[in-house]
Amino acid sequence: MLEGIVRESIGKKATKALRRDGYLIANIYGKGFENINSAFKLGDYIRTVKSKESVAFDVKVGDRVMKVVVQDYQTHPITDVLLHVDLMVAQEGVVTKYFVPIKPVGTPVGLKNKGVLSVSKPRVPVMSAIENLPNAIEIDVNSLDVGDAVLVRDLPENETLDIRLADRVSILSIIKAK
Repeated sequence: MLEGIVRESIGKKATKALRRDGYLIANIYGKGFENINSAFKLGDYIRTVKSKESVAFDVKVGDRVMKVVVQDYQTHPITDVLLHVDLMVAQEGVVTKYFVPIKPVGTPVGLKNKGVLSVSKPRVPVMSAIENLPNAIEIDVNSLDVGDAVLVRDLPENETLDIRLADRVSILSIIKAK
């Protein structure tokens, strides 16, 4: 579980001091939920996000434990160091927008024909309740050859997910290697 602190001051001076000490600035919010200005150790946050098995993960800020989802983040334009993250509380029964990762399954035929698997949408925006949200959308790519693509309309039907992309948007494709 990721543990953080509640920020007393949200001013520029306090923010810079926390970043200097190795903290990541975070804002935790949700529907009918009071915003929490918090900070997490940068290394702990990165380890937690990389090792999570589902879209939502647990955090403890002060004396509160909650299940959150990463909604947005900002990085430094030159160094790519993580500066700020927005975390949304995952409340059961509340339908909201989530980003679900795409997971290609199998080995495409096109790889043997000098092709490369290109995933143009690694995460797909969906409207759903957290209890109906899958950990990933799996796509079988075994039969794909060079020039083939999987569009949003080719994704498996799911009544609990409302995909927020147009039907003609490409999710992944096999392109010719250069």
